[in-house]
Amino acid sequence: MTRQLFVNLPVADLERSKAFFAGLGFAFDAKFTDEKAACMIVEPDRSYVMLLSRPFFQGFTKKDICDSATHVEALMAFSCPTREAVTEMVEKALASGGAAAMDPQDHGFMFSWSFQDPDGHCWEPLWMDEAAAAAEMG
Repeated sequence: MTRQLFVNLPVADLERSKAFFAGLGFAFDAKFTDEKAACMIVEPDRSYVMLLSRPFFQGFTKKDICDSATHVEALMAFSCPTREAVTEMVEKALASGGAAAMDPQDHGFMFSWSFQDPDGHCWEPLWMDEAAAAAEMG
């Protein structure tokens, strides 16, 4: 069985979030995008991030929504095809209103760098040489 992944995140300004992620190269599925939510395509037919306006998101939980300016609810990591693509993604994010999160991490077989989107959610693009990683780990 193939599974799909849908990560749901609350956002303060849906249009700002859509513009931010579109600037990083992400597209949106129009069938699941309206004034309350936007379906960001991470991997077609496999993984998506649902950007939900805070009031709409609140309708799916009885818990308080965390303040992502001071708390982390998750770290969203996604692969990039090259080390350079990781750097390019973070530089675009920082230039487009994102903020620095962690410094670059270079493990030889894996390179990652993280940023915060305008709502404070933490994203970590990474590149991994899977053959080198397998050799490194054993």
